Formats: sequence, structure tokens, C-alpha cells
Amino acid sequence: MAHVVIIGAGIGGMPMAYEMKALARPGDRVTVVSNAPTFHFVPSNPWVAVNWRKRRDIEFPAAEYLARKGIEFTGAGARRVHPERNQVELGDGTLLDYDYLVIATGPKLAFDEVEGLGPAGHTHSICHVDHAESAAAAWNEFLDQPGPVVVGAVQGASCYGPAYEFAFIMDTDLRRRKLRDRVPMTFVTAEPYIGHLGLGGVGDSKSLLESALRERNIKWICNARTTKVEGGRMHVTEFDELGGQKRTHELPFAYSMMLPAFKGVDAVFGIEGLTNPRGFILIDEHQRNPRYPNVYAVGVCVAIPPVEPTPVPTGAPKTGYMIESMVTATAHNIRAELDGRAPDQKATWNALCLADFGDTGVAFVALPQIPPRNVNWFAEGKWVHLAKIAFEKYFIRKMKKGTSEPLYERLVLHALGIRKLKT
Repeated sequence: MAHVVIIGAGIGGMPMAYEMKALARPGDRVTVVSNAPTFHFVPSNPWVAVNWRKRRDIEFPAAEYLARKGIEFTGAGARRVHPERNQVELGDGTLLDYDYLVIATGPKLAFDEVEGLGPAGHTHSICHVDHAESAAAAWNEFLDQPGPVVVGAVQGASCYGPAYEFAFIMDTDLRRRKLRDRVPMTFVTAEPYIGHLGLGGVGDSKSLLESALRERNIKWICNARTTKVEGGRMHVTEFDELGGQKRTHELPFAYSMMLPAFKGVDAVFGIEGLTNPRGFILIDEHQRNPRYPNVYAVGVCVAIPPVEPTPVPTGAPKTGYMIESMVTATAHNIRAELDGRAPDQKATWNALCLADFGDTGVAFVALPQIPPRNVNWFAEGKWVHLAKIAFEKYFIRKMKKGTSEPLYERLVLHALGIRKLKT
């Protein structure tokens, strides 16, 4: 019988565990390795950061719910993967043998690449619920003494939707409190233009998001390289479309949230043949690592090149539907190998996203994610805000239930009124 080990208990790791267990043979073992005892729904972190949600609303103990499906769990974390020995060295020093390994760790947050960036520096983050809680505490203090806000994403970031979300959510919260007139806001992004999103734009995303920023009196700086952050002051260099330095900015702030660049986690970083120079996992069309074919990877930890060159480095996002598709392909491919067959399933790398703006929102569909596309659609409306609230509840409930059904595809496509997805 085989042992399938999954590193990570997030939006990639938990569905991976459930789907793998559902497809495994009787007697096969599935074990989840995590560096935390809980699962939390990352897309809700912007709401946590303005106190619209509490941690308990979006988090639950992973081991308890995994055990109900016969899935083993350890919260010791992965210290180092040893693919040449088919072992994972855990945080407590023990070794865990595997027949198949699925890496679903998500990224390491590279705050150290910009001086003064991150919760240990002078800006906040919504990438983890711990950071969102810290941001919420600081937000409460900020509301007593409002001032300028700087929000956005630094060079090398690959997930821009949450930066836009948080800018608009802050705007909504401030308007409800009658404080918006006391808070100048600036959106700073490495994107070459507003609405690029690391995807080369989707439909009319540029004009729609520019219009949304104008309506809310949020200024913006694109092609921006954040060079240093000091207490209450951010240093930004703006470049032109050819990559030449255009001007420098010193932006004062009383509150700032900037998304960092991502890199691979320490457990895999620098393993020759397994990762690229940034530490992301190299995979083939079946989600397998070419050097170590019994190692698979899903989610944000997967190496995907940027969709196009940009004056300031930008990465390509891995949205929920894409991750779900990777999970399904991986589970079926491992089962094929268990049955002595060659893997033949491929993920559909499409982008579908619901982004909440506090009282409205935007949705986009890019099929496939990397242009040219068969579908290139972007829209705004209050229905997106309502759909994301419903999706949050739906996803958390299904993770507790331990379902292996395609959650993102079912709800997002229903929300968009799409009955059949064609690539």
C-alpha cells in the first residue's frame, strides 16, 4: 500500500487531502503536514484586517476534520524535503517516508527583499490571518488618528487582486465611519498599468479599475519599485514604459498595507532539479516534477513564468479555480500511477476571480489565464460582493464536511451565470 504525503493545509492542501483520500485505494495512507494546527480561509483576510470578520469566523482546527475522513495530520511542519530519499524531515527532527509527495505549501513571503517592509517593519500584510489580525489592531488605532494611507503591491508580487480589494474595503469602511475626507489614499503597484493584475489585463479591467479608483479619490502610481520603507514614509521609484527611471516619490503614511513578493519555502528552496531560482516547484504538464516524478505540486508554490515582460517585475497569480484544477489533476494522476498507468490528466489553467470592494466588487474570467484567450471578461457589481460572502461560507462549510467536489468551479461559475466552461 502507498503513502501519499501532502505538505500544506491551505486552500491547495486541504482539498488535495480530501480528493486524494476519495481516490485512494483501501489501505493507502494520506498524511497532511502543516506548520500550523489550523486551516484559515485566506480570501477573507482583508475583512479580518478591518474587523469585518474575526479569526474564529474563518479558521478551524485541521486535524479534527481531516481525521473524520481517515486522513492523518501532523502540525510539526516540514523542515526539509529529501526527494532523493523519499522523505520529509519534520520540524521536530523526525523523518516521514512517502511514496508520493504533493507540495502545496503556498509561498514564503519575501518581506526581507524591501527594507522596512512587512509586519516586522513598518507596513501591514493580509497574506496570513496572523498578519490580518495585527493589521486590524493597527486599523483600530488608525481610526482614532486618521491620516494618509498607502496600499498596493511591491515589485515581484504575483497576487494583485487582494491589494485592490483592501484599498476599496478600507475606503468603504472609512466612508461608513464618516472619516474618508480625512484620509488621502495612494495605490502603489509594480503593474505597468492599473488592472494588469499580473495577467496582461482581463477584458476592460484597466478602464474599470481606473474608474473605480477615480470615483473613490484614490491616486495611483504604476511601474513602481518600492525601495525602502521607514516609519511613516515610503520611498518609491517610478519607471516609464521602457524601464527608464521616471521620478522618485516619498509617500507619507499613517497606515500602509503592501503585498510582498513571493518565493519558495525553506523546506524546498535550493534543491537542484526540484525548484527554480526563486524556490518555486518545477512541474510538467501533469503537475509532476521532472527530476523527481513521484513529487507533485499544486497552488502558489508552482513555478509559472510571468505572462509578459514588464518594466518592473511582476508575477503571474494562481487563482482559486486554477488551484482546484491542479488538485483534481494531481489526485487522478497519482491514482493512475497506483494502478500502474501513466498520468494523463492536465490542469486547466484558467483564471476566475471574485474581488470584493466592500459594498460592490469585480469579477473576471480569463480562459486560459495566459493570453491569447478564448474568454476575456471583466465586470463590476454589487452581486460580486454578495457572491463572495456566499462563497466564503460555502467553502468553509465544505472544508469542514470534507468534500472533494469542485468548489470554486461550482460556485464561481454559478455566480457568473456560466453553465459550461469551455477552454
